[in-house]
Amino acid sequence: MGKIAFVFPGQGAQYVGMGKAFAEQSESAKAVFERAGKSLDLDMSALCFDSSEEALQKTENTQPSILTVSYAIYTAVKEKLGLEADAFAGLSLGEYTALVAAEAMNFEDAVRIVRKRGQYMQEEVPVGKGGMAALLGVERDDVLKVCEEASVFGICEPANFNCPKQVVVAGEIDAVKQAIEISKRYGAKKAVLLPVSAPFHTSMLLGAGEKLRQEMLKYSFKPAVHPVYSNVTGDRLDPETDVRENLVKQVFNSVLWEDCVASMVRDGITTFIEVGPGNALTKFIRKIDKDVQVYNVENPEDLEVLAEKLKTGGGNADV
Repeated sequence: MGKIAFVFPGQGAQYVGMGKAFAEQSESAKAVFERAGKSLDLDMSALCFDSSEEALQKTENTQPSILTVSYAIYTAVKEKLGLEADAFAGLSLGEYTALVAAEAMNFEDAVRIVRKRGQYMQEEVPVGKGGMAALLGVERDDVLKVCEEASVFGICEPANFNCPKQVVVAGEIDAVKQAIEISKRYGAKKAVLLPVSAPFHTSMLLGAGEKLRQEMLKYSFKPAVHPVYSNVTGDRLDPETDVRENLVKQVFNSVLWEDCVASMVRDGITTFIEVGPGNALTKFIRKIDKDVQVYNVENPEDLEVLAEKLKTGGGNADV
């Protein structure tokens, strides 16, 4: 089977009911929801299982809920399969789940931090001033040219390099709208505004990053037990790297997800297991490298299929 990496989704993967089946069937997963609830003094199970889409879409709720669901499912997967990962990574918010799984962060601390992170990121830019857009079919170097041309109209920067020819740009709304039009000259097959109200992972969130830095001084961090790959560098975090500073930079720097996956493959990872709500990372990874095995687990049925696939050495599957 080779080396295994667990990867975790970021904001946007949330939906009402996520994680409920695991909490009902796994004591370890149920315990994670209880731990999150005590840490934040709220009913995390009710928020994830029985609230509304509107409640979950509030950034200060979205971030701790996705972290909780992803980590709860991870504990259930590890409990059933007994797998020890060779690497961890996560997309944006998902990097916090990766750091918790790699034992660099305490879970209770992490849910408190990401709730503040969500608040700081949302509050930094007034609603309506910033935006994000997905550009599909544009080469990476050309995205940089698109942003440069659009910057005449305001701030416009690459926010997420998800996979080949799928990049998200962000910044001031007028500049982002111009980027959509400009990208068509560079071969964009599709270019659309995303339903978010803040320009995440751009220089417009420098202030949010500074607030997060001050918040994280309240908490302690440890060197990761297993390798974690950084969104900021697109490579393995050096054991000497200040985890706090890496997470601060992540707020206002591009997410280099494509680079993270390529670096893990370079380092011998042959199997990726996406754990948490949705399967966006599974789709990205397959576009980045068609030779690796990729699975995703978001409900107990997926875990049963994964267990069987790993037992038989099966190839890629949408589990």
